[in-house]
Amino acid sequence: MSSSPRFRRIATAAVSALVLLALLVVGTQVQVPYAALGPGPTLNTLGMTKVEQDGKVVERKVVQIDGAPLDKTTGNLNLTTVSVSDGLTLFDALGMWLSGKYALTPRDEVYPPDRTTEQVQQENAQQMAGSEESATIAALRFLDRPTVLRIAGVGAEGPSAGVLQAGDVVTRVGGVEVETSKELRDVVSKNPPGTVLPLEIVRQGTPQTVTVTLAPHPDDAKAGFLGVAAEVANADPSLKVTYTVGDIGGPSAGMMLALSVIDQLSPGELTHGKFIAGTGTITADGDVGPIGGITHKTRAAHDAGATVFLVPARNCAEAVSDRPDGLELVKVETLDSAVDALDAIGEGRPAPTC
Repeated sequence: MSSSPRFRRIATAAVSALVLLALLVVGTQVQVPYAALGPGPTLNTLGMTKVEQDGKVVERKVVQIDGAPLDKTTGNLNLTTVSVSDGLTLFDALGMWLSGKYALTPRDEVYPPDRTTEQVQQENAQQMAGSEESATIAALRFLDRPTVLRIAGVGAEGPSAGVLQAGDVVTRVGGVEVETSKELRDVVSKNPPGTVLPLEIVRQGTPQTVTVTLAPHPDDAKAGFLGVAAEVANADPSLKVTYTVGDIGGPSAGMMLALSVIDQLSPGELTHGKFIAGTGTITADGDVGPIGGITHKTRAAHDAGATVFLVPARNCAEAVSDRPDGLELVKVETLDSAVDALDAIGEGRPAPTC
């Protein structure tokens, strides 16, 4: 006996309803192994930001400088970020992808499976702290303000153990003046293992000379190795630079933070009243490095009102591939080149572009 058309319609409707219900449950409840990357907040490093303190919301300068006269600044020097959306359902992911503003990436690339979300956030915070230190030193060196090369740590079983100490200020190595970690490494590596190398240092205010017998470098047996970690530090105890960037993490704000310090401590205005945004890591020597998510950052800058974006040279090709209309992409390789480019833009001269 065959079923009636009415019964088949009811059965079909019931099955369809169950399928739709299953899709709704999966689409709204089941998380997918992807994260969405998109334009994040931008922050004017010459301006103020709001933070919570003792249960109250207060305003603070993003880059606060104490102990030195400051020059007037106008315009914007905005650092840029990438937003990360995690815990996405299937419908969340599809909606973000269809919007055209976000890119989906495997979650493991953002939050590696061998680390918790909290550990990744802590690493990002540590990278930001290191970026802030490098920004300060790069800016001070650009401005010819006093800095020192200081021993940050000594390998317990390395050739410098028992000779150098954390906190020692290094002035000369083998008779050569050194001011940065790179200069120290270069001088040391030019000497073969077994060389008895004299180092002129200042320990607790007292100048002295010590000698270290170099060991073979772990990566090059023909190069000398000192076995220390060194850092460049501010030598002016009255000058203090404090950064307030909220929960922004990672190293990519370094260049924009350094430019803010330079703008505040030097005459004239780097922005010439314009809305400048940018990104890039920074070393104590002033080298600007590439970052991730450049097209999300240029989009965020454009949406915030920027007309010029400072792009690390190695990010230029990607940045050009999706350049927002009306946003000038300026190529930078060093802190010096960034300042030169801003001066050129302010004076109406052409700047290096991507």
